[in-house]
Amino acid sequence: MLVVQREFDDTGDAQGDGEQQQVEAAGGQPAQQAGGLLLVWGTVLATAIASRSPVVLRELAPEAKANLSPEAYRAAKSAAAVMAMNNVFYRTRHLLSDHEYGTLRAGLRMNVIGSPGVDKVDFELWSFAVSAINGCGMCLDSHEQVLRKAGVDREVIQEAFKIASVVQAVGVTLEAEAVLAEFE
Repeated sequence: MLVVQREFDDTGDAQGDGEQQQVEAAGGQPAQQAGGLLLVWGTVLATAIASRSPVVLRELAPEAKANLSPEAYRAAKSAAAVMAMNNVFYRTRHLLSDHEYGTLRAGLRMNVIGSPGVDKVDFELWSFAVSAINGCGMCLDSHEQVLRKAGVDREVIQEAFKIASVVQAVGVTLEAEAVLAEFE
């Protein structure tokens, strides 16, 4: 079970007494009870990789591996890898003022998207969460549209980017604290 410390509300104000809580799926149900264990742990692993934080990855990967099938574990890693490539490519293409780049063939190998080894909706959600960390608006829109077309509720999609937000924040904070500790 992933345990988080709740210390801030949505406005950034300190809340609660720092008690530990289970990560919950949409609707406030613990992930295991909501049937979202695969979605939660796949999202956690993919975003831990995308966070580029060795500390976060070392802490979360073993628990993700214990909670995911070998196929889902590989697929979450693949989502992080293919989005590392696609997010840079499509974000750059979108940001360039010369829109002719959008007419050129991408020429990138993305075979895993067509056959990820898990349900395509799971893979899309993991790709969406990684795209949130990598900041590719074009990819976020594309994955969100696929997920919504597949019947995924907005609340579930929001849970994915909430997980991405927390994983990224933990990685940034731990890395900063390690550097700052050198000066104390």
